[in-house]
Parts: sequence; structure tokens; C-alpha cells
Amino acid sequence: MQYEQLKLENQICFPLYAASRLITRGYQPHLEKLGITYPQYLVLMVLWEEDGITVNDIAAKLILNTNTVTPLLKRMEGMGIISRRRSMADERKVLITLTGKGRKIRDEAAAIPLQLVEELQQVGITAEELMELKQRLDRLVEHLKEGSDLFF
Repeated sequence: MQYEQLKLENQICFPLYAASRLITRGYQPHLEKLGITYPQYLVLMVLWEEDGITVNDIAAKLILNTNTVTPLLKRMEGMGIISRRRSMADERKVLITLTGKGRKIRDEAAAIPLQLVEELQQVGITAEELMELKQRLDRLVEHLKEGSDLFF
């Protein structure tokens, strides 16, 4: 084939994309029990680490635009999981805090990562392999965030 570089099997982007979608699908039944979506789960994980941060901080940690995060936060506020309020120090900033319901979800969600690791171990993927993969992906993400010319 004259265009080998265009074969799907020769792309790094496709296995990353496919793995991301399949992992997200693996989370789905667990998150449905909690009444949240995967993007909402990501926001909650950020807030469980540091409650009371700005929309911009959440967007930066999730590598998303604020115009993507804002509607998500509005839905979460409507669900009673978070609250949004203007900063007293700078009213241009909106602070996001967990509600009691948002903190309660953390207790229920705590077992999900271990359950998913156990499911992967059942198909022969070890915890060590997962940690190595995570480290390599973290490195790739950091390079790409820094504006590296490394794009596939």
C-alpha cells in the first residue's frame, strides 16, 4: 500500500482511543449504581482531592476547556452533588465545593478502581503492568501538554 502511514493498525492514536473508550465502558455499570457519568466521576475525583477550587482549576486538571466543564458542573449542581458560588476574593471566579451527597459518593466509589484492576487481572493483565502503562501514559500526556511536536 502506498499509504502505509494511514493504516489503522499503524496508528498509536487508535489503540489509545479504543482503550480509553473500553475502560470508560468498564466503569459504566459501577457509576450507574452511583447515578453519575464518567465525566462527573472525573470532576468528583478532582474535588475529593481538593474541595473548593475554581472551574478553571478543574478544567486544567482534566485537560478540558472551561466551556466543556461548566455545563457538566451545572448538571452536577442540579443533582445536588456540588455547589457553585462566586469567590469573595475575586467574583470573576466560581468556586466549586462538594455537598454532603458528593462526599457520600466518595465512600461508595472507593472500591471501583480495585474492582476494575481485579477484572483486568482475571484476563491476565497484572497490577504491575497497569502501573507501568500508567507511568508511560503519564509521561506521554506531560510531553503533549508541554506543546511537544510529538503528535500521532
